[in-house]
Amino acid sequence: MSTLTDDEVTELESLPPTKRQRQAARLAEHASIGVRALLVKILLLGIVDAIAVWALFILVMKEQWVIGAIVLVVTLLANWIYFSPGKLPAKYLTPGVIFLVVFQIFVIVYTGYIGFTNYSTGHNSDKEQAVSALISSAQERVPDSPTYGVTVVENLEGLGVLVTDPDGDVSVGNPDSPLEPVRNATMDGGKAVAADGYTSLSFQQILTRQNEISSLSVPFSDDPNDGSLRTPDGQTGYLYTSSLVYDQAADTMTDTATGTVYTDQGTGAFTSADGEEMLPGWRINVGFDNFTRAFSEESIRDPLVNVIIWTIVFALISVASTFFLGLFLAIVFNDMRMKGRKFYRVLMILPYAFPAFLSALVWSGMLSESFGFVNQVVLGGAEIPWLTDPFLAKVSILMVNLWLGFPYMFLVCTGALQSIPDDVLEAAKMDGAKPWAIFRLIKLPLLLVSLAPLLISSFAFNFNNFNLIYMLTGGGPRDPLAGVNVGATDILISMVYKVAFTGQARDYGLASAFSIIIFIIVATISIIAFRRTKMLEELN
Repeated sequence: MSTLTDDEVTELESLPPTKRQRQAARLAEHASIGVRALLVKILLLGIVDAIAVWALFILVMKEQWVIGAIVLVVTLLANWIYFSPGKLPAKYLTPGVIFLVVFQIFVIVYTGYIGFTNYSTGHNSDKEQAVSALISSAQERVPDSPTYGVTVVENLEGLGVLVTDPDGDVSVGNPDSPLEPVRNATMDGGKAVAADGYTSLSFQQILTRQNEISSLSVPFSDDPNDGSLRTPDGQTGYLYTSSLVYDQAADTMTDTATGTVYTDQGTGAFTSADGEEMLPGWRINVGFDNFTRAFSEESIRDPLVNVIIWTIVFALISVASTFFLGLFLAIVFNDMRMKGRKFYRVLMILPYAFPAFLSALVWSGMLSESFGFVNQVVLGGAEIPWLTDPFLAKVSILMVNLWLGFPYMFLVCTGALQSIPDDVLEAAKMDGAKPWAIFRLIKLPLLLVSLAPLLISSFAFNFNNFNLIYMLTGGGPRDPLAGVNVGATDILISMVYKVAFTGQARDYGLASAFSIIIFIIVATISIIAFRRTKMLEELN
């Protein structure tokens, strides 16, 4: 009986696995997972798939084909990864990559896109929706309109109406979809009361949602000039037509009451010959117009420049003041001769233990001119406008931010000081170096080696310290000469918030342009600062 040599055994082991061996390996891998873990994986993927199917149904109904295709591909890819043997790195990376794309990359890309559009109040939809909104806003009831039987219904698209005309024909529609015929509707007394795929509202539900129902306007057809159906009581409907007539071929909107013709001049709104615009308009790409406005219109440029300067000054002073105060306290409480160091250290970090937005609200009350603790108790009834005077408001912000920020610097400086080798300091003392020289030439450079990245991140944080500004002063006092909603203590991020989300005119495009400017400024300063920190690495 012959035996295999070592070379033959090595050759057999190097052969590719057979199909049966691969199946056995897969079965062994599945068996090693455990039944309970496998069931949990199936359950979690089932939930994800159910959410994806629901999202796909909604997206298909709204004809969002691109987003629907992305959701479908990602769902199929996730199922393939988690149900396939092996692929362990992909199984761990997939959730993180999905969340990164959705909550970081998409937000950044979308913000950049909005910065090049006229997206704002009055320009927040597409042209088709703007035309429908304009015609609907000028509608009046036709005097001789027939009475239509109406049943208010609801589906995934929202509220709609099930309509029975005087001839007995039944149709259904909603504000986004014109009336279309319905077959096999449930009739009651010659009136359609239910239809497949829709839920009919009860009388009590109609009363509860009366305001929403009375504002319903369902187009009669694809041509907006045919008017729409409205129901004042949820039971009967009437035809409404508009005094505005849209000519799709000429792309004009005509006001039949005045005879004025409005044309599309490429500005995202119908405009008359004398420059009067009809709102709402629609969203269009405007290129670099938002950036041009930011630096060319005096009413926007001057406040923006002032805000940029104040933001940089605020961030620099905040970082410098918190660092040097924290470093000073760290040196003091790092002295072994001080008694009760642990107790004092706990007191020093108390401001860091409270939420910053809550502390800012407390300080806002304490600095109130009329009834604040500082004026009434500390200063004996003085009426100092800490938060309403432009200069004092800035001083108040810097002082409160110092109170909030020095505990963090105290902690990191304490740790950095304790990490400096004692033999280096002892050698300097043996050479006759004075305490100030030891600090300036040895301690501070070694501290900056480890703390420079933290100082840069602290600068970036204070550059966007929205909570402090908004909770303490609200960005005020307001600048009445500015063309945008901005105050004396606003930094760029709070200015962006006000431009985008406060006031009657909200300019999302301009706010997104400001956001891009913020990114460029912070990125530039950070790059320069990180390059400078490389010089400190030579100390190691």
